[in-house]
Amino acid sequence: MQSVLLVIHILVVVALIGVVLLQRSEGGALGTGGGTGSFMTGRGQANALSRATAILGALFFATALLMSILSSWNRAPHSILERGPAPAGQTAPTPVTPGNILDQLKKMEGQSGAPSVPPAAPAPAAPAAPSAPAPKP
Repeated sequence: MQSVLLVIHILVVVALIGVVLLQRSEGGALGTGGGTGSFMTGRGQANALSRATAILGALFFATALLMSILSSWNRAPHSILERGPAPAGQTAPTPVTPGNILDQLKKMEGQSGAPSVPPAAPAPAAPAAPSAPAPKP
């Protein structure tokens, strides 16, 4: 039901955008390209487009309200004040301490007992300095 209502809502939104863009404005709009021979001219166009905008706007609000009502039916009421203590198997989260993130990770690693990352290999020895070039004869 919710997915059908969502599709209808999206179709109404797209149609509403199109109708609003077709309306005549002070600075011109997308609908100003018609000549004298079109069937929607002058007063008839303004009446039809304004009526379509009002109907699509009402449909938009109705579908939005219905979607919010349907989503609230699935929600169970709860209060954070009435929650009991945490279950015995669950531990409390570690408080955040100020400082560098690396310091916090090292502290957490020390608390767990076993390091999660193997120690790094020793750095390679520095290359020997180049010797002086041989003299040319």
